[in-house]
Amino acid sequence: MAVADTNLPVDPVRIADIVKGLARITEPDKPYTRRAFTPLFLNGRAFLEQRFRAAGLETRIDASGNLIGRRKGRKSALGTIMLGSHSDTVPEGGRFDGIAGVAAALEVAQALNDAGIRLDHDLEIVDFLAEEVSIFGVSCVGSRGLAGLLPDGWLSRTQGELTLRQGIIDAGGDPSRLALQKRSDIRAFLELHIEQGPVLETERCDIGIVTAIAGITRIEILFDGQADHAGTTPMGHRRDALVAAARLVGEVERLAMDYAKGEGHFTATVGEFSIEPNAANVVPSRARILIDARAELRPDMERFIAGIDQLAVDIQRETGVSIASPKLISDNFPTPADPLVMANLEQASDRVGAKRRRMASGAGHDTAWMARISKAAMIFIACRDGRSHTPDEWAENDDIALGAAVLFEAVRQLDSDLQGEQ
Repeated sequence: MAVADTNLPVDPVRIADIVKGLARITEPDKPYTRRAFTPLFLNGRAFLEQRFRAAGLETRIDASGNLIGRRKGRKSALGTIMLGSHSDTVPEGGRFDGIAGVAAALEVAQALNDAGIRLDHDLEIVDFLAEEVSIFGVSCVGSRGLAGLLPDGWLSRTQGELTLRQGIIDAGGDPSRLALQKRSDIRAFLELHIEQGPVLETERCDIGIVTAIAGITRIEILFDGQADHAGTTPMGHRRDALVAAARLVGEVERLAMDYAKGEGHFTATVGEFSIEPNAANVVPSRARILIDARAELRPDMERFIAGIDQLAVDIQRETGVSIASPKLISDNFPTPADPLVMANLEQASDRVGAKRRRMASGAGHDTAWMARISKAAMIFIACRDGRSHTPDEWAENDDIALGAAVLFEAVRQLDSDLQGEQ
């Protein structure tokens, strides 16, 4: 989408070199797989650490297992501006999810070096540990830890004989210092990421300015009917749990479509569905569904939850199937972008001539946890056909470079604007 611009302050070749270098570090029969807490992930980390140092960054692994490269500013007491993302992947995932953000962040540091620019703030580039759902069943381990929000109980989670505690140690972290980990010096955090959706490509837009990371709510609903013979029980005498569940699934889609027409991003998906006894000649006696709902605006989510509660009551009355009160398995609120950082990103887009639009993120990101301790915002770049978490995931290097140029300009302006807020 973006046209290569020789006037950009960043070097697209260096960005491509990072992306290609990490892509080569993968399970040969499962491209592109480099999951956190595996030897291949550590190989990728070693590659990145070498590149961080080549860019003049002082590297360290913090208590949570995050790789951090530091570029000292003129006035370190002002605090830190941090850029980055993650280098771990899902199984058979893509070459750009997270990786593009790390490569773009590192390029900002190198471009500042090329231009002879020394910021007043310290600049840190971060590769967060385990942003994707890890082998321990949890995600955003590094960013939660850096924000002081990693649950202590998670450390005893196991995969085989390995605990998360030992996994963090193997990554170079120190779980014994997690209680002291929370950072108070980070003044702003910025993350570039592929959109993982089709909007930017469809609209031929260069940059998505992320207004908020949607809150994610998961709702479990259980249906208790009655098992009967499928051939002898008259249709009007059945209490079919599957019929009741299927009706509610249809209503979930209808409700979600209504909210999606509003001002904010909204989606709802029934991603898990099971029935018992799951036999061809038996009327289903039990069913279970799990709804994944995501909302940019919290009032939309609250109305959706209330709507699901009422639907359960109505369908129970109409079908005779007992429906347990919908249970909130998890309920995370949306994370809005910081207005100052978002404005800087918009102005930076304009300065480099990038077409931009505002949009919400329906996926979770490390930025959501960094926003708990600093001003934070993100930008999206397009990915082909909106596809992600697949070997076919693709982003044009020129698009990544244009996004890196936006970060470069935003960091320079933030270095000044943040001092005005002291």
